[in-house]
Amino acid sequence: MDRDLALLAARLRAVPPSCGPVRLIAVDGHAGSGKSTFAGRLADALGGAPVVHTDDLATHEELFAWSERFAHQILRPLSRGETARYGVYDWVRGEFTEVRELAPTPLVLVEGVGAGRRALRPYLASLVWMELAREHSWERGRLRDGPGLAAFWSGWIPAERAHFAADPSRPYADFLVHQKQMGYEVLMGPPETP
Repeated sequence: MDRDLALLAARLRAVPPSCGPVRLIAVDGHAGSGKSTFAGRLADALGGAPVVHTDDLATHEELFAWSERFAHQILRPLSRGETARYGVYDWVRGEFTEVRELAPTPLVLVEGVGAGRRALRPYLASLVWMELAREHSWERGRLRDGPGLAAFWSGWIPAERAHFAADPSRPYADFLVHQKQMGYEVLMGPPETP
């Protein structure tokens, strides 16, 4: 296992619970920055911690307006030590098509653009930011998604800019993650929080 990833996992296990009995850990960053891959590797390093993807809660009409859905379906039950049940949006069909259960395990990761938003921060034990410039992230995302989603990216980029202008996550990050050729470099977050 990557040394920095193992050290981060050890630090996250040591933080106190933040949402009832759960240590809720956010992995945020620009679209295409590697959040999903990193969250999966971090989940493995944490012994199989569950990962909630904010893409499952967002919709075509509500790219960033999913805070209340997240609070109602995930935060409230977990804060009471209960199993959460949340709808999963099908991006092809354009509707919520399944329900997933999420037990109040000691560590739960939430990954996605805006996962470190103001509405969630009071419930987070830690916020991890994928440190990759937005233009480079978006280029990677477009390459990943291919030409079939070019129209989606045309709408996504201004929406993401507007979201982070109004509700930035990076200044509140506890850890900054740089992806390297092999593994990750994890640094402490910004020295001052606004």
